[in-house]
Amino acid sequence: MNDEEFTRIALKYSDSIFRIAFNYSRNRSDSDDIVQNVLLKYYKCNKEFENEEHIRNWLLRVAVNESKKLLISPFKKKVIPLDEVGEELIFEHKEESDLYYAVMELPSKYRISVYMYYYEDYSVDEIADILKVNPSTIRTQLMRAREKLRSKLQGVWTDE
Repeated sequence: MNDEEFTRIALKYSDSIFRIAFNYSRNRSDSDDIVQNVLLKYYKCNKEFENEEHIRNWLLRVAVNESKKLLISPFKKKVIPLDEVGEELIFEHKEESDLYYAVMELPSKYRISVYMYYYEDYSVDEIADILKVNPSTIRTQLMRAREKLRSKLQGVWTDE
């Protein structure tokens, strides 16, 4: 891999890696660190990838692993409340902000499944493969996340 190829991949996938990391850490600084670690691992990796989809899956899998590693780190003592994180974000519509906060309040196993399914357009089987779990586990997580979001957003969000 040459520097030009690395730069192209880094620019193309850094946002996705950041969003995965942010779903776990809920902290912009930690998410930036995770992106840097993932891209550094990719740069140092001597692995031959089959295609671009294989690279994408590898990067997101490493992002999940790095995020989990950060959460169990002994240095991760300070937790930033969701209210402080939300102060940086600006939404066009109140419904978008309500949905964002409702999703961010979900347990991380539901947040990651929801993010990968709805925002990254991965199938249930692809998510299961990346997270190394059974596809039925992902289906159950998505179903439970939808139930939690439906009850939390009842009266706030209307289907049109």
